[in-house]
Amino acid sequence: MTDPTLGADPHASAPTPRLTLLTHSYWPESSPPQRRWSALIKELGAAGWQVDVVAPVAHAPHGRLGLPHSVAGHALRSQHGRYSEIIRRVPYLRHGNSHGAKFADQCFSALLSIPLGLLTRRSDVLIVTAPSLPFLGAGYVLARLRRIPLVVEMRDAWPDLARDARLVRGNVESLVEWAVDFVQRRADLVVTVTEGFAETLRTRGLKNVATISNGVLLHTLPVLDPPPLERPVFEALYLGNHGKSQRLEVAIRASALVGNSMHLHMVGHGVERPALERLAKELNAPVTFHDSLQGQEVMDRYASADTCVVSLRDDWKSFETTVPSKTYEVLAIGRHVTGIVKGEAARILEDSGAGDIVPSTPEAVAALWEDLAKDRGRLIRNVDSRQWVKQHADYPLLALRYMDLVRGLLAEQHGPRL
Repeated sequence: MTDPTLGADPHASAPTPRLTLLTHSYWPESSPPQRRWSALIKELGAAGWQVDVVAPVAHAPHGRLGLPHSVAGHALRSQHGRYSEIIRRVPYLRHGNSHGAKFADQCFSALLSIPLGLLTRRSDVLIVTAPSLPFLGAGYVLARLRRIPLVVEMRDAWPDLARDARLVRGNVESLVEWAVDFVQRRADLVVTVTEGFAETLRTRGLKNVATISNGVLLHTLPVLDPPPLERPVFEALYLGNHGKSQRLEVAIRASALVGNSMHLHMVGHGVERPALERLAKELNAPVTFHDSLQGQEVMDRYASADTCVVSLRDDWKSFETTVPSKTYEVLAIGRHVTGIVKGEAARILEDSGAGDIVPSTPEAVAALWEDLAKDRGRLIRNVDSRQWVKQHADYPLLALRYMDLVRGLLAEQHGPRL
């Protein structure tokens, strides 16, 4: 007899699992978990899978900003997502840009996600996407209350990153590390986005660990025409979070060293952006800051760039197993990459032939940009980087791998019927 809690999969004879996803950020917000899971859910829905998303009313990074409730969602009510998913919205706290305020907001929403999660449809698996520590805890509690397998998705190298960033110290640091380790060890499956962090967890004794990287929907991204071979001003672009992790002051200082023969465009937001704007002004650096962009505006900005900056600070060991999610987008469109990265991110850029890796110093970055401006033929890329994405980071492929993991987990729990 078919289990009534499972839907029908048009692409397989086996019943289709139903998932509950717990996340601190979802559509219509623009964030790493939103981009990742919107793409995955699109593919899951196409395969007949049913997904309930439990997430706060859309409000990041600066409140609802005029979004109608029909889009941002109503607290304690559900709404249909862009694909087949049903979104269950939890309330949020208004907050500023500080880490403390964001943490309080996540604690509030995570706590309320537990009772709301109990009111969702019965599911076969609960997936919680971290590094939000409060939601990680809420996912553990909710999975145990519903007596279903728990998949913990670690999109950052926690707790290692918290230790490197000194986000917590002393007894609080010990408590955070204990809490993350506690949930990871009790999860039925831990999914990482890099092979390096998966191996780190295995060395700590975790056995059920798999990797599903971040990626892109390759068919939605064009291959851009190469930049012109002659151009009076060299254009560099950084698009993404402006936080402590990226150490973007290196790029700004590098642009000041090069001077007015170049222009650096910084697109996005983050806790460090005010300080970065002050630094650029003090140095009289050729930098323009832009608000976050969407859709065609992003492609237009990429098209105007000679090189795209992918940057992570080099003094945090956890970043040796971290890959910025925007990396895959830049590889797909075929722009030259200025890689201020180490470890796994550097290996991906080298394997894909995407550009140049430089040390995290203003002098090294400035020297590279001056060399590229003199020899602009180096900016013309072949299709190798896009082919690498097709083989390793295209979301239809990643979704198939995720479905295999979930089916394998359920087969272990309930037998081969799933």
